[in-house]
Amino acid sequence: MLNRTADSVARATPEPLARRVRGISDKGLAWLFISPTILLLLAINIFPLFWAIYLSFTNYRANRPNEVVKNLGLSNYKRILGDQDIWIAMQTTAHFVFWTILLQTLIGFTLAWLIDRKFRGHAFWTTIILVPMMLSPAVVGNFWRFLYEPQIGLFAYAISFVSGIPPTDIQMLSNVSLAPWSIIIVDTWMWTPYVMLICLAGLRSIPEYIYEAAEVDRASNWRQFWSITLPMALPFIMLAVLFRGIENFKMFDMVNLLTGGGPGSTTEVASITLKRQAFESWRTGYSSAFAIILFVAVFGLANIYVKALNKVKQR
Repeated sequence: MLNRTADSVARATPEPLARRVRGISDKGLAWLFISPTILLLLAINIFPLFWAIYLSFTNYRANRPNEVVKNLGLSNYKRILGDQDIWIAMQTTAHFVFWTILLQTLIGFTLAWLIDRKFRGHAFWTTIILVPMMLSPAVVGNFWRFLYEPQIGLFAYAISFVSGIPPTDIQMLSNVSLAPWSIIIVDTWMWTPYVMLICLAGLRSIPEYIYEAAEVDRASNWRQFWSITLPMALPFIMLAVLFRGIENFKMFDMVNLLTGGGPGSTTEVASITLKRQAFESWRTGYSSAFAIILFVAVFGLANIYVKALNKVKQR
């Protein structure tokens, strides 16, 4: 069937075109197939980046497209770096990134270590643990917003049962002190399975003969953990930290769904500030400059981290 289809396509192909195709090398044929995808990626990713760089040097406002666009030079960048609200948003972002990565790494690696023991029913529990990661952030945000309700939410009643505090006093989303932690809890619940999967892959990649040699040398379980398990799984742990750090630095959907940056500006991370500048204040040039600064910051930190990761892998 396939041969007949190929023969019919070959007969239908014009002879000049067939000669050209036969004259193309394997490398040229490969470029012929992947060039549409490359062009699409350039149109979707590269062009908006260069367009944002151009806008960051101007006073352009998206709600006033007919106004004359003026070149401001580095004025937008200077105002951003001198804006106290921007630095507060960056500190809030750093707070979220630090605590979410710390909790997700500790819990994720612990779960991976337990599942790697291959106890009875470990496949079932692995599937159950992975469920939060499979859900949409919109579903997770609305689900936890319901749980955090002080009147009917199960979270408030659970805390009240343990601590004795009335459920109405547990205002997770409207309390200045509790609102940041409410988002950290949700993000940790949702993405710890992702870290667990990467750590589990690292644990499963450790050869068994190394543990057998350690047992011959009468090394204790703790000694095996600190001398074999942790060092050999460290590159995978660092890789999980890299992925989650980049994603949490761009955290937007969960904060927007749960608190919207409130109460006040307590949970206003950098992405929320960027959205407000771009689509509420309509300072398109200013927000483009802020976006470029965030991009450079993430790219620079990730590049430094990758170099450290490569050194760990080469040990």
